[in-house]
Amino acid sequence: MASSSLLSAAPSALTLQSVSKTFNGAPAVSDISLQLNPGEFLTMLGPSGSGKTTTLNLIAGFIQPDSGSITLDDRDITAIPSHKRGIGVVFQNYALFPHMSALQNVAFPLEMRGVRRKAALTQAHDALELVQLAHLAARLPRQLSGGQQQRVALARSFVFKPGLLLMDEPLGALDKRLREDMQLEIMRLGRELGCTIVSVTHDQEEALVMSDRIAIYHDGKIEQLGTAEDLYEHPRNLFVADFMGEANRLEGGVANSVFTTGDWTCLVPGSAPNGRVNLLVRPENTIAVPAGSADHPEGITGEVIESIYLGGTRKFVVRLDNGRRFQAVVSARTGPELHTGDRARVSWRPEHAIVLAAGDSSAVTADAA
Repeated sequence: MASSSLLSAAPSALTLQSVSKTFNGAPAVSDISLQLNPGEFLTMLGPSGSGKTTTLNLIAGFIQPDSGSITLDDRDITAIPSHKRGIGVVFQNYALFPHMSALQNVAFPLEMRGVRRKAALTQAHDALELVQLAHLAARLPRQLSGGQQQRVALARSFVFKPGLLLMDEPLGALDKRLREDMQLEIMRLGRELGCTIVSVTHDQEEALVMSDRIAIYHDGKIEQLGTAEDLYEHPRNLFVADFMGEANRLEGGVANSVFTTGDWTCLVPGSAPNGRVNLLVRPENTIAVPAGSADHPEGITGEVIESIYLGGTRKFVVRLDNGRRFQAVVSARTGPELHTGDRARVSWRPEHAIVLAAGDSSAVTADAA
C-alpha cells in the first residue's frame, strides 16, 4: 500500500467543454467536450497529429484554448497558469535534471512548493519506495536504465499529491517487455494513489490494458469515447474499427436483412439498413476450415497465402475468390490443418459480425442466427 503521506487528498473531476485550439490557421482540436469522474483512467488514443497531445497540453496549461472551458473539480482553470493548477505531468522524455540524484529530482517539486528540504527528501524517499527504487536514490539519471528513469519521473509527478496526473506517451521509449511491465505498474500506482489519470498514446494495446475509458482522436476531434470493450466490439465507424485492432472488411449491399457481396450472401440483423454497407469481422472471430470440410458450409472460399506461427496462436491470411484478404487467428494446437496454397473457407458466428452503413457513423452488431 502507498504511504499515507502520498495518497491524493481527493481524486479530481475534470470537464472540458467545447474546447478548440488553432495553430497558424489550422485547427489542432475542434470542439472537444468530455467529462472524467474522480479516480478514472482515461486514455487519449489516435495517430500522430490527431489532437490528443494538444488536448493534454491544454489541460496542463502549457497552451491556452481559443474557445471553451476547462474545469478541475469546481474550479475553472482555463486561464490559470500551469504551475498553479496542481496537476502532475509525466513527459515522454522524462525531463529529469541530469545533475540531480533520483531523490533530489523527486524532491524538487516539493521544494518549489515551499516544503522544507528535510521533509521534502523524506516524502521523496517514500515516493521512490512506492516505485521500488529507494535503493537507487543516490544515482544520477545517466546511471539509471530507461525503465528506472521512467519510475523516477512517475514518482516526481505524484509526490506532491495531485488529484490529476497527466502522462504524455510515458512508455514510448521502452522496449516491449518493459513497456508491458510498466503498464501494470502504472495501473497499480493509480489504484494505490487514488488520483485521476489522463494518458496519451498511439499504442492500441496499451490503451486496452490500462484504461477505464478511451477517447479515439482523429483530425482534432473525438470520434468515439467509451470503454475498451465498447470501442472494440461496437465501433461507430471504420476509423474506430481499424484503429482499435485489425478487422476484416467486406463491402456489399443489404436488402431485407441479407448481405450480398458478389455472388455470396449471409444474414445480417434486421435493424441493418438497406443499401451499401461494410461488414467487419475481427480476425480472432473468424473461423477458417479446409474448403472441402463439412464444417461451416456457409463460409466464403479462398486460398491460404500466409500461415504465421505466433506461439499460442496461428494467423492465416486467406485471399478470397473476390480478391479480398481475410485474416483468421486460431489456436496453434487445436486449429485447422491449413498450409500455404491450400483452399480454405472462412466464416464467422453472426453475433461476431459488425455492420457499418457506408457513409454513416452508425454500427449494428449482428444478432445470432
